[in-house]
Amino acid sequence: MVPKPRFASFDDLNAHLAEQCRKRMDDKLRGHKGTIGERFVADAERFQPLPVVPYDACDKQSVRVSSLSLVRYRGNDYSVPTAYGHQQVLVRGYVHEVVIACGAEVIARHVRSWEKEDYVYDPLHYLALIEQKTNALDQAAPLADWKLPEAFLTLRRLMEARMGKKGKREFVQVLRLLETFRITDVEAGVQSALERGTIGFPSQACCAYPARQWMR
Repeated sequence: MVPKPRFASFDDLNAHLAEQCRKRMDDKLRGHKGTIGERFVADAERFQPLPVVPYDACDKQSVRVSSLSLVRYRGNDYSVPTAYGHQQVLVRGYVHEVVIACGAEVIARHVRSWEKEDYVYDPLHYLALIEQKTNALDQAAPLADWKLPEAFLTLRRLMEARMGKKGKREFVQVLRLLETFRITDVEAGVQSALERGTIGFPSQACCAYPARQWMR
């Protein structure tokens, strides 16, 4: 651990540490007759069996969702879908992520923040509400730092220019497709519609067709 290792994720760090351990298996430390690998084999023979159910290495807290669809955990606020406002949920805090469940259903996952008084949003959690209050599309804090591909921004400009307020609502409906489909698939559908010059959101077809067929 010297110098201090830097990796993009804990998985990458663990893989690095495991590789360094394997490289030392043939080393023999002062005061020991066998190699590190030989001593490990001897130790492994005396290990107890692993538990039938894996240990969930996390901190668990039962908390209530606020009116802003936020859950406070360790001094930071994490978003959940607006449908779960004011409900009791279970927060599981891991080293690298925060998982929030309501009953047996996982309703939110976030990268854990180690800051203080931080707000961690998932913009998708607020789209159902914004669809009903489209004027909040530009003012909503959860969407402020949402970086969407350029094709989405072009689509919005065209929708609002052609349909006014209705175009803004249809754009939010397009964004809600991200609740179900990958952003790359939705982007492909948006780009295809822009190339054809045919934009809109057929609400009856959004769940019946693949991601590239939503635009008409």
